[in-house]
Amino acid sequence: MRPLIEWAAIMQLNIPEGDFAGYIFDLDGTLVNTMPLHYFAWRDTLREFGLKPVLDEALFYAQGGSPTEKVVQTFNAHYGTSFDPITVRDAKELRFVDMLSEAKLIEPVVAFARARAAEGRPVSVASGGLRHIVRDTLHAHGLAELFPVIVTADDVAHGKPAPDTFLLAAEKMGVPPEQCLVFEDAALGIRAAEAAGMRWVEVPPIPLVHTD
Repeated sequence: MRPLIEWAAIMQLNIPEGDFAGYIFDLDGTLVNTMPLHYFAWRDTLREFGLKPVLDEALFYAQGGSPTEKVVQTFNAHYGTSFDPITVRDAKELRFVDMLSEAKLIEPVVAFARARAAEGRPVSVASGGLRHIVRDTLHAHGLAELFPVIVTADDVAHGKPAPDTFLLAAEKMGVPPEQCLVFEDAALGIRAAEAAGMRWVEVPPIPLVHTD
């Protein structure tokens, strides 16, 4: 398997033709390769709370873009557990923040965002994560100044795949939804972009390398 840094460097982005007025970027798995860290944080936190099976990776990745409390509810339904969503969410996020410095930028996507910002085009982050975690991630990887508009799960009533997150980002950028291009790695996020009437670019997943 290729090293993760090399894998990201050769990533191909299929940018649709057209002149877009604004660009919206998911964060986890799109701008920063945090998804493996999120998986390890969920796996170890659920183990700490008493989950016997090892968290299924496919189940985890299918939740990409979902608000964290909803992810806990999904895990509860799948495993027959009754973990408190807020308690587990907070424990998981603390564990994730401790690992945050290990994440790497997904350079092709970040480079595209920087180029559009340099042209004076509005760019934003629209994430299903909690606001303080999103901001910590952006600051930790030198991206906070690049994105003046940030929309998180704390800002909308309905997370992805509902269109609310992307529609609010477009509104804050002052760009009509149909003139926005969304960058997403998760199926739920792509569905949200389509529901918002926006075109999208799928960011290919970087393979998970198992490590403790």
